[in-house]
Amino acid sequence: MTEKNLASKFDPKEVEAGRYQKWLDRELFKPSGDETAPAYSIVIPPPNVTGKLHLGHAWDTTLQDMIIRQKRMQGFDTLWLPGMDHAGIATQAKVEEKLRAEGITRYDLGREKFIEVTKEWKEEYAGHIREQWSKLGLSLDYSRERFTLDDGLSDAVKKVFVKLYEKELIYRGEYIINWDPQAKTALSDIEVIHKDVEGAFYHMYYPLADGSGRLEIATTRPETMLGDTAIAVHPDDERYQDFIGKTVILPLVDKEIPIIADRYVEMDFGTGVVKITPAHDPNDFEVGNRHELPRVNVMNDDATMNDLAGKYAGMDRFVARKAIIEDLEALGLLKGIEKMTHSVGHSERTGVVVEPRLSTQWFVKMKPLAEEAINNQATDDKVDFYPPRFNQTFMTWMENVHDWVISRQLWWGHRIPAWYHKTTGEMYVGEEAPKDLENWTQDEDVLDTWFSSALWPFSTMGWPDEESHDFKRYFPTSTLVTGYDIIFFWVSRMIFQSLEFTEKRPFENVLIHGLIRAEDGRKMSKSLGNGIDPMDVINQYGADALRWFLSNGSTPGQDMRFSYEKMDSSWNFINKIWNASRFVLMNIEDFNYDDIQLEGKKTVADEWILTRLNETIEKVTNFFDRFEFGEAGRHLYNFIWDDFCDWYIEMSKEVLYGEDETQKNMTRSILTHTLDQILRLLHPIMPFVTEEIWEKLPHEGDSLVIANYPKVRPEFTNEASAKGMEVLKELIRSVRNSRAEVNTPLSKPISLLIKTNDDTVEAFLKENTNYIERFCNPEELVIAKEIVAPDTAMTTIITGAEIYLPLEGLINIEEEILRLEKELKKWESEVVRVQKKLANERFVNSAPEAVVEGERKKEKEYLERKQAVTERINSLKK
Repeated sequence: MTEKNLASKFDPKEVEAGRYQKWLDRELFKPSGDETAPAYSIVIPPPNVTGKLHLGHAWDTTLQDMIIRQKRMQGFDTLWLPGMDHAGIATQAKVEEKLRAEGITRYDLGREKFIEVTKEWKEEYAGHIREQWSKLGLSLDYSRERFTLDDGLSDAVKKVFVKLYEKELIYRGEYIINWDPQAKTALSDIEVIHKDVEGAFYHMYYPLADGSGRLEIATTRPETMLGDTAIAVHPDDERYQDFIGKTVILPLVDKEIPIIADRYVEMDFGTGVVKITPAHDPNDFEVGNRHELPRVNVMNDDATMNDLAGKYAGMDRFVARKAIIEDLEALGLLKGIEKMTHSVGHSERTGVVVEPRLSTQWFVKMKPLAEEAINNQATDDKVDFYPPRFNQTFMTWMENVHDWVISRQLWWGHRIPAWYHKTTGEMYVGEEAPKDLENWTQDEDVLDTWFSSALWPFSTMGWPDEESHDFKRYFPTSTLVTGYDIIFFWVSRMIFQSLEFTEKRPFENVLIHGLIRAEDGRKMSKSLGNGIDPMDVINQYGADALRWFLSNGSTPGQDMRFSYEKMDSSWNFINKIWNASRFVLMNIEDFNYDDIQLEGKKTVADEWILTRLNETIEKVTNFFDRFEFGEAGRHLYNFIWDDFCDWYIEMSKEVLYGEDETQKNMTRSILTHTLDQILRLLHPIMPFVTEEIWEKLPHEGDSLVIANYPKVRPEFTNEASAKGMEVLKELIRSVRNSRAEVNTPLSKPISLLIKTNDDTVEAFLKENTNYIERFCNPEELVIAKEIVAPDTAMTTIITGAEIYLPLEGLINIEEEILRLEKELKKWESEVVRVQKKLANERFVNSAPEAVVEGERKKEKEYLERKQAVTERINSLKK
């Protein structure tokens, strides 16, 4: 016997309190260790260890938990590995902000002490993240939790860096990079967010050195003109043939720079003359290389002007811009200012305007790695994207990828394993420091955070030790779940690094979801103040309600809008399940697991609910396999709310409140079994409340976490009962609707005439008059093929029968004709729709045979209903 009482009111706080810790104490989230079972593994996308998880994280991790919980119940040897990312730029910025509030800087502490302080900060915030994971109910194996700066992962990072360097796929060079002047570090291309901002073209004159005239150029960044080393025209531009080879005087700097010809210049853009600043523009850098121009960097790391900027030294770049324009105007060299809106790069981390800037950095040569990833997508070992369209997104990016700048001017991160000899300047790259370390200085930079994250699927499994148990057992991983916004940042990099170092794909599947938006469709952001804290939602509604909402809004690849109205609906659904469970438990008080008996005589309702259960299990399982969780939820909702709660429970009362003890035991068994299966199907989505209820039911096993997932039991499918029950439901609904239309309550008995046109339907209805009497309350019930309907009868056409309700004195003939004519239009439109579909040769030839046959059956049924309504209208008009 189990304690079978549920609280009279569903309270998620009471249900969820302490449950997660019980699961952890029993180590239910660890792999089963059954080496004969198929393995299924997921690595969590490591959240930045910088604070709170947002709704997007909740969505992402809920989907992963649903997948891993279902696979665990299906008997897979599952591993869901947790971990966190050190988040170089973001974490260092947070810690430096904290230090500034204390009146000190990282330079006051020194590198080693600063890293110690950052580690302490990391431990505090990692605790917050784990607490949020527990509130969501995530079934993670914490014994395998990893951090991107762990020793093991650091060893993997060093090995990858050195191997790529030895293969000449990592190099050090001076190039134009994206520079974040607030974080004072380089950024990769995909860490730059382009925003449309108001700016201007500044038109100015550069005087010819020989005094013969001047040339007009335009720029959006006049402050960089101080670093100009040439101006360029197109070699075929007839307007400027006589100028090529001459020099101009660079205004404000007062030095001569050459006029060069280069095909980079667009003749029909502006004046066809452009300034060339090799140290501050990527295109100008390439032009400068072709013409061996000097590179003059006029800015400091913080985007203030340096000593090469002359009198503007020390000014912020935008202050200098204003001063330069004023000085050009005073010299008569400013032609004009043309206001316009243009796209300007901003740091994804700090939000400041990025400065293209010459810098010596470390790069990954991407072309060979990208080609390997592209070629792999044509093999059986390819990564499958869901939805498939994101494969093209991945391929397009890989085909057009630039070399990846991987060095960052930070202290927090994986320090680059390169050393420079203090005397000779020689560079050494290796996994271990040089033996005579006192003669060497290590590179000050650290690696891009994404460099270590790219190794996450295999470095967390023990690589580079390819003999480690987890690497051999759980790699490649099964599924990655992530948002479409980091396909470039992360997914692509994991794929090419995994192929390069393990010769395997990092994961079999990638499930791509969208973004969670505010109710009005706008992106959630701090600046808009429209962000939603998932912990606040859980405090109000419970974790299960949030998880149900997130799973049901989950269409692969699509964005989702948060809605408190939908959260209310989620809570109401769980409350419905709670109350239905209370009904079941109250009616099986003396029932034990051994009392459950599903073999024997059943009512039509019993046979129908078991058939519908089979159909639901099959559909939900299939939709889970395709990651279509919204569709899985829709089928679950319809089965639980409509079929089980609204119909079967009501019909079970016919037996439970009767005298037949044998039939009572069968109905109790089916109530118990169906609820048990419902809870198992729901458990991956809403783990807390399902476990709470399941523990009260007669059951075998310790926890739903490791209980068997439902399987279809063909012996319980009864198509005849399922079809008959649908007729019965249609009949009961039609009578209820007719009663409502004429304000006749169910408590008032009425005459009910059922004219059948199908022998099977007639036999079925006559065998189940007990349900008709219970739910329709007829004082007279006639079921026959030959019935003359009174003129005052309301008429409804259902499958295989016509329903007449003689309501003399309550029905207006003209109004009844109008109602039937409205119904006739409905069936006419349905006939047109289905016949149009069947007339489409492409549909008939390509759709599955069962689907086509289903449409033909609909055509036959709709034509019969149309004819029956037409005949009834004609009879009333006589």
